[in-house]
Amino acid sequence: MGMNLSVDLGKLKLQNPVMTASGTFGYGKEYSEFVDLNKLGAIVVKGLSLKPRQGNPPPRIVETPAGMLNAIGLQNIGIDNFIKKKLPFLKQFHIPVIVNFFGDSISEYIKAAGKLNETKGIHALEMNISCPNKQEGWSIFGTDPKVTFKVVSEVRKVTDLTLIVKLSPNVTDISLMAKTAEDAGADAISVINTLTGMAIDIKTGKPKLANITGGLSGPAIKPVAVRMVWECYKTVRIPIIGMGGIISAEDAIEFFLAGASAIAVGTGNFINPEATMDILEGIKSYMSAKGVKSLKKLTGAVRC
Repeated sequence: MGMNLSVDLGKLKLQNPVMTASGTFGYGKEYSEFVDLNKLGAIVVKGLSLKPRQGNPPPRIVETPAGMLNAIGLQNIGIDNFIKKKLPFLKQFHIPVIVNFFGDSISEYIKAAGKLNETKGIHALEMNISCPNKQEGWSIFGTDPKVTFKVVSEVRKVTDLTLIVKLSPNVTDISLMAKTAEDAGADAISVINTLTGMAIDIKTGKPKLANITGGLSGPAIKPVAVRMVWECYKTVRIPIIGMGGIISAEDAIEFFLAGASAIAVGTGNFINPEATMDILEGIKSYMSAKGVKSLKKLTGAVRC
């Protein structure tokens, strides 16, 4: 009997656990000359909004020790342009396409999800709730349990696709937010999004980012992400997609042991465009060496 790398996310079945993290793999075509997209578990495209967004002014990326800060500002081409110009390319591949989306209000989330739900070639939705809510004084959706429950439950009503909620780590209790998303109807959760950070140019005394703060990603945040996946695994029953600083198979396996069913590679794609394939092969080698026949045997297997 062969090795079973399959993963179930709601009604969506992946052939293996290696996904791409939104915002780090473009819309797929950008990496297609480096990666055989058909070998991925799933492709998660750059976050989309109802209308195109220009994002923040530069400078908006800063390298940091073992990571990077970004304040791109969710620049994207908008849902309609994605459907017309980008999705046709992805339809030629035999892997699930997961669309990350966001909004500035609950009504925008609902409209976006409804439109994506009606589009053939999209297999799952990933809600980014690390966005400011203009209806609540620009507080972040994903840091208030009541608002999180409201926006997720409302989106759940308009889509029958697998619904993944991408959680913000900038909270006091990540397990509470995970349980809230589960109770609101999420089929899976993504843990974690970037941590809020800041860098200052000591020569000028000014922030290095035009936006002042940005999202920290890369290997520097991996221990935090692993801990948060472990905390969520103890709290929820739905699958967890682990992410945050994964650049090797060893990193991915840590996330599995902590409780992740699948993983997403983000900043690692910038370091090594073939990172997803290297990680996939490394996972296979680890399982073979350990005599593990099913990936599910690794999920949550940490010995505490």
